[in-house]
Amino acid sequence: MSSRRRSRNPPPVSAEIHILLHDELPLVMGGYLVALDGSPSSTDALNYAVDLAADTNASVTAIHVVVPTEVFTGGDVPPTSFAEADRELLLTSVEDAETRGQELLDDAVASAEREGVEIETGLLYGEPVERITEFAEDNDFDAIFVGHRGASERYETLFGSVAKQVAGRATVPVTIVR
Repeated sequence: MSSRRRSRNPPPVSAEIHILLHDELPLVMGGYLVALDGSPSSTDALNYAVDLAADTNASVTAIHVVVPTEVFTGGDVPPTSFAEADRELLLTSVEDAETRGQELLDDAVASAEREGVEIETGLLYGEPVERITEFAEDNDFDAIFVGHRGASERYETLFGSVAKQVAGRATVPVTIVR
């Protein structure tokens, strides 16, 4: 008896693999939302989104969220009473936060226009994670871009990383840029 083994070759399998290279991205994509807070990594997120938008004809919207706790306390000073001095501090803080936010958005417009990308902007008020994710969902954005480290160390100490929370709550893909 011969104990000869037959080699079995598996039947041929037909498979298609599609690799989408950056240069082959669709010519038109939806919108990208970029959350700006003034940190270097949020600027990097804007630049990354603008570069992608230039290649894919996607629209870009940049937003800045004015954080109520920072506005209310005037930065690092906790409120002590509702005396006139505290009211003035509150009004000054709101105006300063709005001015700073608008400057960030104006810089974003200039940066995008240099690359030939149209951009819309918005100044929002509230808790950043909630406002960013709600705004993205309400306006049907295809992706959110955020910096990995925010400008407000105090906010991150109290509430955790905005980028991580946005990634956890968003209903669209989130790109966290370092």
